Amino acid sequence: MKVAVGSDHAGFALKEEMKGFVQSLGHEITDFGAFSGEQSTDYPDWCKKVTDSIISGKSDRGLLACGTGIGMSIAANKVPGIYAALCASEYAARMSRLHNDANVLVLGGRTTGTDLAKAIAAVWFATETEGGRHLVRRQKVMDYETETKNIERGLRGSGRVVVMSHPLIQHKISIVRDKDTTVKDFRDLVQEIAGLMAYEIFRNLPLEEVEVQTPICTTKGLSIAGKKLAVVPVLRAGLGMVEGILRLVPNAKVGHIGLYRDPDSLRPIDYYCKLPNDIGERDIFILDPMLATGGSASAAIAHVKRAGGRRVSLVSLIAAPEGVSRVSADHPEVDIFTAALDSNLNDHGYIVPGLGDAGDRLFGTK
Repeated sequence: MKVAVGSDHAGFALKEEMKGFVQSLGHEITDFGAFSGEQSTDYPDWCKKVTDSIISGKSDRGLLACGTGIGMSIAANKVPGIYAALCASEYAARMSRLHNDANVLVLGGRTTGTDLAKAIAAVWFATETEGGRHLVRRQKVMDYETETKNIERGLRGSGRVVVMSHPLIQHKISIVRDKDTTVKDFRDLVQEIAGLMAYEIFRNLPLEEVEVQTPICTTKGLSIAGKKLAVVPVLRAGLGMVEGILRLVPNAKVGHIGLYRDPDSLRPIDYYCKLPNDIGERDIFILDPMLATGGSASAAIAHVKRAGGRRVSLVSLIAAPEGVSRVSADHPEVDIFTAALDSNLNDHGYIVPGLGDAGDRLFGTK
């Protein structure tokens, strides 16, 4: 496991003690500072470095320390997708993982002795998270986080369902639903919606400072910090979403998964799979416009996992509750992004109200 650690001056001594201990548990450490306990520093600065590393996917979990741990825990929990637990006992450490799926452990450098801190960390890193009623409660926390902060972003590996309410997305979804929309307009709109969704999905891409020479002078700018992305359309309808996303991230690699749904059993039948060789190093976005029964999407995710993919999200234009439930049950860590969550499936497995067969409407084969 990759662990990001950080502290201010008051937590520096404990952080230094904990680094070697966490490494002895078999984890890889990245120290984001502070690098001295002598000079007074501001805990939010170091907290941000650690939480950015987790949100970007570079680190799996974090460990923070300040004088009491209170400041660090408050600052960390301001970041969507960060669930920081200030622990002063082994029991609290265990419960923070078992029930709350905390991804950051916070310790008090001036309130927690080194031996106790190590015992807390040992329990915290060893405890797996429970599902069941606790999964339901954690989802409510994530829903509340989205509502109160008015964000429409998903965070890698949190298993959330994000319905994008941007007015342009909702406007264009209404047009693609219309049975009288032409094939050309339908195709163009699917690309546009996919691009608008990608704009929101990629909101958390990490940035780095670069030097830019303008016609006037040299200045500093920001550039995406080497994020590796892959888009994987489910053939054939997923092809309609690819171009809209590649216009924003042209360097993303593209894989393909061929699946079709048996008209009688409604079960997915696979016939093709070609993925980038370095799929395990990339953030992967599977494109499937209609999340109906969820069988095809779940099978596509399983294909990617078998090939070594670890960071997988699903992007759909329209989803049914049945499909969301299926994917969440089969792949609870996968984020689902959709522009609309519809009512239900009919007896033929079509989403209601939906938009019909996306593949037929994209390629004029209805």
